[in-house]
This record gives sequence, structure tokens and C-alpha cells, in this order.
Amino acid sequence: MPAWETHHLFLAVASGAILAYTLAKARQHYTTTDLSTSPALLHSHSDNPQSSEPTPPPSASPSLASTIGHTPLVLLPTLSRLTQCSIYAKLELLNPGGSPKDRVALSILTSLATNPSPSSDTNTNPPPLLQPGDTIYEGTVGSTGISLATLARAQGIHCHIIMPSDQAIEKSNLLRKLGAKVTRVPPAPIVDQKHFVNVARRLAAEHTRAFEAGSTSLLLPDGQAIAVRGRGWFANQFETDANWRAHFEGTGPEVWAQMAGRVDAFVAGAGTGGTVSGVGLFLKEKDEACKVVLADPQGSGLYNKVRNGVFWSEYEREGTRRRSQVDTVIEGIGLVRSTRNWEVGSEKGVVDDAVKVTDAQAKNMARWLVEHEGWFVGGSSAVNCVAALKTALELGPGHRIVTILCDSGMRHLSKFWAQIGDPGGETKVELDDILSGRDLRERGDNETVSGDINAP
Repeated sequence: MPAWETHHLFLAVASGAILAYTLAKARQHYTTTDLSTSPALLHSHSDNPQSSEPTPPPSASPSLASTIGHTPLVLLPTLSRLTQCSIYAKLELLNPGGSPKDRVALSILTSLATNPSPSSDTNTNPPPLLQPGDTIYEGTVGSTGISLATLARAQGIHCHIIMPSDQAIEKSNLLRKLGAKVTRVPPAPIVDQKHFVNVARRLAAEHTRAFEAGSTSLLLPDGQAIAVRGRGWFANQFETDANWRAHFEGTGPEVWAQMAGRVDAFVAGAGTGGTVSGVGLFLKEKDEACKVVLADPQGSGLYNKVRNGVFWSEYEREGTRRRSQVDTVIEGIGLVRSTRNWEVGSEKGVVDDAVKVTDAQAKNMARWLVEHEGWFVGGSSAVNCVAALKTALELGPGHRIVTILCDSGMRHLSKFWAQIGDPGGETKVELDDILSGRDLRERGDNETVSGDINAP
């Protein structure tokens, strides 16, 4: 072989060896560095997504239930740059049932199967445990019911969900596909026995009494008869300690670990109060300086409860109510009454402040998240992000804020997103549109915004 060919062959082999070594070192670096949970790395890589290599997948899970929790934490880069803060979102919408209610549902089912409440409607002593063949009842606007149905059917447990008739229809459609029985009832205040929570509680008790009396059927409010197989159980998400404990023992520790123990503010809405109380209690135990901020939609009384000590909303004035107990297009968060899960945190002063978010602000934020961040979310997530934005602006540059993306827009197509319309191919929403809650049709853009933005 000529000398020049030998020389070229040597250079080729050497170059290949160097390249292989370099690639091996790079691969080793990225497989031992957790880019998904390191806030510093997330921040440094946020402007160039292609610079981040995927982390290795977790090991195989033995069941669906074991995949609940340990959701990713992600930086919202455009909101972070504009506020000069680091705003992170915990992706609870990536739970198998699509929301943080998976944690609550698993906690409730586990509690009923191991340590049921002494108040369970039964004549047996000691009280029985939840078992296959039984039916679990719950009053919910959707997400908790979906999570219960996701988990219960595989365990041989029947699920019967009572929900207000004004909730997005895709939720009840999904519940039925998951095998749940769904009863939609007219919206009513909690003091009315026709309120969806009260109906669920009553049906669970009647189911158990019918079972213990040897009856084989139960008559529903709509006149339909259902088969009685096993006992009935009331999940009671608003009052059970299994709710806030799921977040105190799960969501809170995850946030703390993913943020490397540096959280200046945690921002979340309250539908039952379990998330804000559970996560807030944990973070306050770790760092009393951590600020816990409630994100509250219009029509809810929690904002005034935090600020003034009284449950009241301006929408409660006589003659102003348009639709239901919480007068807003937002589903899943907002209260005009206290609950056990809210009081657990409130009694210890967990919530430091509250941010009121209008429907218009939430809808504009939802468009912003699609256009600038790529996240297609529902109303609760949009409310959380508006409140996180306002909190960041109030705290000032350099602070680290965590909020929750708790619902996908896929569950809100017929209602929340129907009012927003199609974002289209052009960027429309500006930061001031979010803060002011401006009707985007008043912007005078060349391309009109589709959808009835201000529909009631």
C-alpha cells in the first residue's frame, strides 16, 4: 500500500475514534443529567430547544395507578423573559387521567379500601371496606369523576358520577366511554338538596341501604332504575382528608425536589381546596418565606375570603347572576363556600394572597399559551397562568414561581374554547391583552378573531 494511502487510512481511523469518543461522552453527559427536573438547566436551554437531549425514560410501571404523579416541571420561557422571573408549570395534565385529580382519586380509593370513614352509611360494625362489585358515587364538574372512572373500572368497582348539566358535554361523553354511569342535574346552590354533591351523597347512602335490605334496584332522580350490586360509597372529594394529603405527600414534595428547594411563590386555583392546601402546607414547612397565592376566577368568593375574610363575590349581588353558583365560563375551580380541604390550609394561614382573574383574561391567556408556548390548555390552567404572571410582576425580577397546568383544552372544546375561537396562523395576543382582559375584536387587526369571545 502506498505511503500516502497508509497516511490517509491512519487519519481516518484516528478521526473516527475521536468522533466516537466525543459522542460517547456527550451521550453519557445527557443520560446522567436530568434536564427535565433541573430548573437551572431548563432555564439555560429554554431559548434553544434543540440543545436539550431527552432524558432516559423511567423504568417499566406495574400498573396504570403507578404512573400517577411524578409529572414534569417545565419553564414557560416567553412569560419568564417578559417578567424577568422564572415561571414554571407542573404538567399535571400529563397524568393518565389528564389532571391532578388522578392523585386524589387514587388516594380516595385507597383510603376507602383500607380505612373507610366511620360515617359510612352501613349497618355493619366494623364498617366494610370498598371492594369489587361496589359502586362509588361522586359529585363533580368532571375531572375527579374522570379520574375515579379511570381507576375504578379496572378494579371491578362501578362508578356513578353526578355533575351539573351546564358543564362541557365532552366530559360526560368521556365518562361514559370509561364505563361510568353519568347523571346530569340542573345547577343549584349547595344548600339545595338537588345540588350535584348532595345528590351523589344521597344516592350512595340509598344504594347501601338497598343492598343491605336485599333490594336489587335503585330509582334515580331522572326516574331510571339501576341495578344494585354491592354497597354504595360516597367519594366526598370536598371534605375527605384523602384529597389534601395526596398533594401534601405527592405534589408538594415533587415541586420542592424539581425546584431544588428554591420556590419563591406557588400559584394555584381551588376547586375543593386540596391542591392549594396540600402543596402549600408542604412548601411552608420547607420554607416559611415561600408565598402561596390563590388563583381565583370571576364568580368565586375565595378572593374576598383571602383578602377580607368573607366568602363573597360581586357576582353575588342581587340581579347580577347569569348562570350558576360560580358565575364564570371556567370549570373546575372557584368556590362560594368553605370546604374541609380549604379549611385545612386556611386554619394555618397557608394562603398569603389571592389574584382575581376574569373570564376575558383567562381566554386571552389560553390563546397566548398556544401562540407563544405551544400549550393547549383549559380554563383552570389559563387562570393559574394569569395569576402566576401577575404574581411575577408583583414580586419583581429574579423570582421563581411555580403554577399548575391542570387541564387540557381537549376537555373544553364545546364551551371555553368555543368562546375563544381559532387562534389562526398569526400571533394575536399581547401581554397587555391578558392583563387588561381586552376584547381582541377591539384590537383592529386585519384578521378577525373567530368565536364569540364574550358569549355568556
